[in-house]
Amino acid sequence: MFTGIVEEVGMIKAVKKASESILLQIQADFTSQLELGESVAVNGACLTVEEKNPRDFQAQVMPQTFHHTNLNLLQPGSRVNLERALPLSGRLGGHLVLGHVDGVGKIISRDARSNAVIFWLSAPEDVNPFLLLHGSVAVDGASLTIAELEAGRFAVSLIPHTRAKTILGERKQGELVNLEADVLGKYVQKFLLQKENPGLSMETLARYGFS
Repeated sequence: MFTGIVEEVGMIKAVKKASESILLQIQADFTSQLELGESVAVNGACLTVEEKNPRDFQAQVMPQTFHHTNLNLLQPGSRVNLERALPLSGRLGGHLVLGHVDGVGKIISRDARSNAVIFWLSAPEDVNPFLLLHGSVAVDGASLTIAELEAGRFAVSLIPHTRAKTILGERKQGELVNLEADVLGKYVQKFLLQKENPGLSMETLARYGFS
């Protein structure tokens, strides 16, 4: 479980890519504090620490993550948002983020407005139903508030701190970002679907994004 409060911007040191998987070597200042088997959100995708040394750690990207996130675009030198899992004694500064990316969106536009930068992003069909005006969404692992919402797209407003402390400040029009909708909305929708249609098969639920 994560909060969407990016802890550090790390750097990809090496990428070993196969047809449907990747081995990432990631430089991070907090590497010395990591335990083997620990979870780290990389651009919002939950990965497991498999090996480490004082300055960097390794994590595997499996086929599901390879095909449904932007991690397959990473190259040596790429900067990534990093967040360690939330301890039970920690503060939930953003919102509940599982690190299970729902889909990839595209930055449609980027415009400055006073002290903010407004991003309009596309939302895949299976993500759009869970977006709520003024609700939460994780964009490349950063917890943001939906400022405007239209069919198939939404806007977020980036304050100076977010631009400085995450890779979102570097993102440009046309780039792809990982999206994770608020998990609470997913549970509510599944509950309502099953309550209204008690005979729904697992195959039908899967078409709504549930399994």
